[in-house]
Amino acid sequence: MNNILKFFLIIFLFTGCSLHENSKFWSKEKILKENKENKENKIEIFKKKEALKSEFNSSLKLEIFSKAINNSSLQTLDNNNGRLNYNGKLENISKYKFKKIENFNQYEYEITSIKNNIIFFDNKGSILNFDNKSTLIWKQNYYSKSEKKQKPKLFFSHNEKILIVADNIAKLYALDIETGELIWSKKTNAPYNSQIKIHKNNFYIVDFANTLRAYSLKDGKEIWNNKTQKSLIRSQKKLSLVIKDEMIYFNNSLGDISAVDINSGDLVWQTPTQSSLAYDVGFFLKTSVIVMDKETLFFSNNQNQFFSIDTQTGNINWIQEINSSLRPTIINNFIFTISQEGYLVILEKKTGNIIRINDIFTNFKKQSFFSSDGPKTCVKSIFSMKRVPCDKKKQTEKNKFKPTGFIVGTEKIYISTDNGRLFVVKISNGKIHTILKIDNKKISRPSVINKNLYVITESSIIRLD
Repeated sequence: MNNILKFFLIIFLFTGCSLHENSKFWSKEKILKENKENKENKIEIFKKKEALKSEFNSSLKLEIFSKAINNSSLQTLDNNNGRLNYNGKLENISKYKFKKIENFNQYEYEITSIKNNIIFFDNKGSILNFDNKSTLIWKQNYYSKSEKKQKPKLFFSHNEKILIVADNIAKLYALDIETGELIWSKKTNAPYNSQIKIHKNNFYIVDFANTLRAYSLKDGKEIWNNKTQKSLIRSQKKLSLVIKDEMIYFNNSLGDISAVDINSGDLVWQTPTQSSLAYDVGFFLKTSVIVMDKETLFFSNNQNQFFSIDTQTGNINWIQEINSSLRPTIINNFIFTISQEGYLVILEKKTGNIIRINDIFTNFKKQSFFSSDGPKTCVKSIFSMKRVPCDKKKQTEKNKFKPTGFIVGTEKIYISTDNGRLFVVKISNGKIHTILKIDNKKISRPSVINKNLYVITESSIIRLD
């Protein structure tokens, strides 16, 4: 009996559920038609603006006059490297090798220097301290066998006596800089991927849960924390902090900029920079390092936005349409940045007005691989430094690489890429001076230490004169 009832029920469902246009079920054809009509009538509320596609005032000559800084790895509280005292020939080179760092492309690494010594790490979490002649001073590892298998990624800061180390497996510890001996170590609730800032007797860091934490330098005891909104997905983009006048400013993975009282940890103001309607923006958003100049914060992102924010109120002074997640540089009244598409952009600091735009990567196709001033020859490898005939096919192929960072020297700008090239561009006219092949894969943002230029690859640190 039950089977007969089931049979008639099935017949009723099939015959009663019509697929004509007045029913609740649409055919595939109808759905497609409706979607097409919706697309035609749809208004995009948060429309993403197009990135730069053309040069501007490209022939404008520019000269800058500013005191040069000798070391880009100084523990500055404002994150601004400014104009660096470097105008090297890029001829002599030395290389320090270590075991390959896995997932090198997913993180942002920078060299830490202490009295002209270099601090970095290898793929098992060993901390390396060597001098500017690549002589190893000490090597220490404070990870267990199981921790080493996780391939920890390390971040550093120091006050010339104590080296603070944080990592992406939720470990935090301090070393004596002279000997590398452990002072204290602790396990925390969340991993880290941010800058570390030391101020007086404390240090400050943001964890993967978007929480700013203050710790004691002496013993690692937590003093206070300030929680901001969590992201469902962890962003691999390194977060940043700046400190001034007993205030600490930082960003989280959702694009919020917060100002916190450095003594109490109380929130003073918070400025969102992204729409809350965007689905887990932290997965897509990549924000540059925040740079401070006087009473203003400057930063950009890969959503085609470059911000100027007042430090006193959190109000936005101006927004410019520049697509970049690279750390900007401020020199006098100028802001220098490089877009993801390879445009060198120079802005006026107060108004955000664009002064000049040069298309660096497009010019690369048209110019010599070695020097715009010399014959049409290429450098096959920086380690041989031999000029060879240019491969025209390679020169004219569509550029698929992106910039990974840049610094501004006395006369030139040095731009690293994710295909292992180092572009050297003249500040005065924005033209390519030299392009060097360092590696076939990503190289880090350049650093200048004691008038030498350093870049990091997945398995080495390279020094050029």
